[in-house]
Amino acid sequence: METVLIVIHLMVVVALVIVVLLQRSEGGALGIGGGGGFMSARGAANALTRTTSILAAAFFATSIALGIYAKVSSGSADILDQVPVETQNGGSILDAITPESEKQPESGEPAVPSSQ
Repeated sequence: METVLIVIHLMVVVALVIVVLLQRSEGGALGIGGGGGFMSARGAANALTRTTSILAAAFFATSIALGIYAKVSSGSADILDQVPVETQNGGSILDAITPESEKQPESGEPAVPSSQ
């Protein structure tokens, strides 16, 4: 379902970019839709404006649908709920992820290399 929504969303995005680029520029001459064609200038502007509005609504709808789908499909709302507070040996989570070579010796133990 998520893949279908993403594909539809990407098709809407590409179509929206194309339609926006086709619109006639009012001052900067960046639009490529300024030449003559099968429709009058007013008719083309109305059609492109209407198409832009429809594609923008579809863009918002697919964005909201993807957001809702992501919220529903996720297991936990907070990533901190997934992290264990303590490890099994009573230490903190930092003790569990620190490599053995970087661990400091206990206060009563001498610092002896492990190669002996």
